[in-house]
Amino acid sequence: MRRSNFALRLQPTLLDEARKLAESEGVALNQLINVAIAEKISALRTEEYFEERARRADPERIARILNRLGKGNPPVEGDETPPKLHAKRRKKSK
Repeated sequence: MRRSNFALRLQPTLLDEARKLAESEGVALNQLINVAIAEKISALRTEEYFEERARRADPERIARILNRLGKGNPPVEGDETPPKLHAKRRKKSK
């Protein structure tokens, strides 16, 4: 793995908290910062992934699947479909 140096400017209070956390976790400050950045990148990429999947979703197909799976099982609280989905279905059917 290629490594590089980067001058990171942190607010003194943030640096103090990061040092305390690294010490309490038993890791080097550098490792704590690397893991924190990796976690943030992962979270953002995951969000982008699901946004892309949502853009490709077919609301009509989703509705057909949900209708088929719900046969004989009354919905429970929280099973409601989002209002946006209903609006999209109405627009397509016009």
